[in-house]
Amino acid sequence: MRGAKVALLFFLVGCAPKISNVDLPIENVTPFSENGQEVIPDKWWTVFEDDQLNRAIDSALTSNFNLAATWQQFIAAKATVIREAADKWPQVDASAQTAINLPEPDFVGGENTQLGLSASYEVDLWGRIRTAVQAEKFRAEASLFDYKSAAISLSAEIASTWYELQAAKKQLQITQSQIATNEDIIRLIRSRFVGGQIRAVDILRQAQLLESTKEQQIIFETNISLLENQLSVLLGRQPKGDNLFTATELPEINELPQTGLPLELVRRRPDIQQAYTQLLAADRDMASAVRNKYPRLSVGARGQLRSNNFDNLFDNWAYSLAGNILAPLFYGRRLNAEAKRTEAIKQQRLYEYGQTTLIAFQEVENGMVQDIRQEERVENITRQLQLAEKSNKQLRVEFLNGFSPYLDVLLGLDQEQQLRRDLVNAQLRRVQIRIGLYRALAGGFETERELNN
Repeated sequence: MRGAKVALLFFLVGCAPKISNVDLPIENVTPFSENGQEVIPDKWWTVFEDDQLNRAIDSALTSNFNLAATWQQFIAAKATVIREAADKWPQVDASAQTAINLPEPDFVGGENTQLGLSASYEVDLWGRIRTAVQAEKFRAEASLFDYKSAAISLSAEIASTWYELQAAKKQLQITQSQIATNEDIIRLIRSRFVGGQIRAVDILRQAQLLESTKEQQIIFETNISLLENQLSVLLGRQPKGDNLFTATELPEINELPQTGLPLELVRRRPDIQQAYTQLLAADRDMASAVRNKYPRLSVGARGQLRSNNFDNLFDNWAYSLAGNILAPLFYGRRLNAEAKRTEAIKQQRLYEYGQTTLIAFQEVENGMVQDIRQEERVENITRQLQLAEKSNKQLRVEFLNGFSPYLDVLLGLDQEQQLRRDLVNAQLRRVQIRIGLYRALAGGFETERELNN
């Protein structure tokens, strides 16, 4: 009989699910189509060599409320691991009771005092508790990767907003210069109108261009205020409409960064690692659900002191030790359904892991293509602007000598001013594309919270 029990034990152990390996569900991963030479540091924004930006991001990593909230989610997840791991240890309870029985007719009163300790412990035969704890550990790790992803996203958002602000200030400077130019031209053509060398409609057209330029000034002034408010919120400050940021130039863009191998990116990016650890947690959940169908062995112990008089309480004591095996027989298919549910969730997490990885690859490929093409666009607009400047100089000379109508000068001036604004927008767009590419390629970096934890 004893041999049969041992054989049954080894049979159940052999039937227990093995924790499976989970691989990337993408076949034939090939290198990226483009690659560069620049090595990206962990704190990727430092490549712009902008002290104000560096200080802003360093400040936000400690003061941004959303990032702080994400960190607290990680702290809560770690506490959950400790809570679940407590099931691996005996549970001990203490009890104390004392009562005074008042005398009644035909009944003698007195004290009744009891002290007791009880302990219970489940022997984790099949690893059900262990795998459940492992699942929570992986979820806590995934929560840490969530925090790292949020830190990267925050740094990218601040850098993008920062350079949007700088571009808006540069646009405002250009607009103010254009307003002064347009006002000078109006004074010039009015003097020529008195001499009969220009039509009244030309003055009206130039005045319209001046008002259009003043409208651009209003737009850029508004954008500057809104962007400063946005930066204040990202830095965890109340937006007050005061200018806390001095103007700086848009950065020079370096050569293309190194992309590395796609599988290196999989190991580096925290959002991919978050999806992977969620998959591992789901795998352990499935193992725990399957093992929940096997018998459970629990051990209990109880000791008690009892006396009608506190003075001789420690003279009378008793204890008991018991073992218990609980084997699930019929639960209305609930345990099987739970095992199938966790298996389906594991497959869901596997597909999400694959999709997250593909999106990361797409972000790198898109970023490289956009970076190359945007550089070409900036160069193209620069050439257009240079040609417009030369053309307008020639048109003004011809106009002053009476060889060209003022309408040609007006149209050329409008086009040149628009090209100057387009060039700043194109330069900003290139900076934002590079920020997105750095974000796509960057790995996690340690914040002050992580270093002090």
